[in-house]
Amino acid sequence: MNNSPHGRIQILTPSEIHSLLKRGFDALNAKRFDEAGACCQQVLAKAPKTIEAHFLVGLIATETKESRIAIQAFGSVTTLDPSHAAGWAHLARHFIKIGQPKRADNAIENAIKAGTKDPMVEDLIGSTSSLLGDQYKAKEWYSKAVKKAPKSPAFNINLASSLIFLGETEEAEAALDRALEIKPFEPQAHWRKSNLRRATDHTHLEVLKSLMERFASDPTALSFVAYAAGKEYEDLEEWAEAFRCFDIGAKAKKQVTEYDEAGEEEMYKARRETFSPAWAKRQMPGYETEAPIFIVGQPRTGTTLVERIITAHSMVHSAGELQQFRLAIRRNVKVEKAGMHSPELVRASGAVDPAKVGVTYMKTSSSMQGSLPRFVDKMPVNYLFIPLIIKALPNAKIIHLVRDPVDSCFSSFKQLFAEAYFHTYSLEEMARHYVRYHRLMAYWRELFPGNFLDVKYEEVVSDLESNARRMIDHLELPWQDTCLDFHRQDQAVTTASAVQVREKVHTRSVDRWRKYESQLGPVLEILRAEDIVA
Repeated sequence: MNNSPHGRIQILTPSEIHSLLKRGFDALNAKRFDEAGACCQQVLAKAPKTIEAHFLVGLIATETKESRIAIQAFGSVTTLDPSHAAGWAHLARHFIKIGQPKRADNAIENAIKAGTKDPMVEDLIGSTSSLLGDQYKAKEWYSKAVKKAPKSPAFNINLASSLIFLGETEEAEAALDRALEIKPFEPQAHWRKSNLRRATDHTHLEVLKSLMERFASDPTALSFVAYAAGKEYEDLEEWAEAFRCFDIGAKAKKQVTEYDEAGEEEMYKARRETFSPAWAKRQMPGYETEAPIFIVGQPRTGTTLVERIITAHSMVHSAGELQQFRLAIRRNVKVEKAGMHSPELVRASGAVDPAKVGVTYMKTSSSMQGSLPRFVDKMPVNYLFIPLIIKALPNAKIIHLVRDPVDSCFSSFKQLFAEAYFHTYSLEEMARHYVRYHRLMAYWRELFPGNFLDVKYEEVVSDLESNARRMIDHLELPWQDTCLDFHRQDQAVTTASAVQVREKVHTRSVDRWRKYESQLGPVLEILRAEDIVA
């Protein structure tokens, strides 16, 4: 370090900056985030316009899931260098995470305008486009990344994901095969491959069994291959082995997942206390629009199936699973540090102006709504917010999916989710969560009789036309026969049901839990104690 003429301010030399940044990036790669952050602080204290240091701060914040800090850091990068494509691309991804799709759109456009030949940036633009719901653009950018770096398993897997969402199964399988040719033991590629089609023999299962042994001490990897094996055993109707693998996968995933059951219980209790009969009777004008259609319920209960039926109508656009209503509440609540689902936030949300929540929701989701008169928001957990949806958007329609309670619990238990539904990796926790959900929905029905439509999954798959007509009638739309041909749609599906909903309606999943009745004792005991099942 050099001293100034006054001997007070120390200036870092280019060599020292380079050395500190190298240490910082090495620490980041080793997940030593405090050390990486300390290196950034040293550089920025003496050289505050060092773009690489701000970029590293953003990467650290990304890894530690601190989107606000990441946005500040990548914002500094793009301010110092407006042509920094990677900075814009990272910025876009974090804008999505905090529910600001318009700013994300703008950042993506700036990333593209800046131009890039870096496949990592192209892949990032692809993943951000996917989060924005544009799977066609995602495919375009993933394809560019794969073309430049065909030996990258990650790029091929991401491309496969977008192809699956678009229903291009054969192309997706080819991309996964390329990934596995490069990296034969890649867990996520095997998991995605298993979900592409029904297994007809044990060929791939033998590979998965060996991978379960190989990754026995790596819970993240093990969860992928165990869930994949469970799915294939189920395809072959080897029920005991299927359950064994699902159970191994769930236990592995639970090791790397944090779930605060006591906190969730408090949150549900706060909802009943806050949204009381007196609150429900209050006259509170909302935002007048007939555009939104909310499809809510537990995951894996037919929400995607119903969305496809409804969006086959020429007047209805699929906006996907939006975070915007939850975030609209957050933006209008005067509680600074409460978590998204904390009891404090719930209690504070009882005092918000519903009309402002409605305006915020419509404004922040505008880029997702499409150009048709109506749009579907298929975020299942919006059932938590039904009172505020009814008050904030009084002309919106709500459809609530109901499925056999045991099928609902087990269907979630056997599904590997991304970053949601952390209660699903234990049968007991899953069942207790279901009890809380069941009680809350019963309470909402008492509070707002007739304000939302209950639709039973089993009835939809056994009598499609009658139930489709019932839903379209509830939405006050003219009937169209295309709603019966939902499986012919070519629009993207971005949920775990992406492959299944391209099939004709079937009843294979009805009462599937009975194949596992001997293993589901904990679920049955909890649900029977609450008189939810006989």
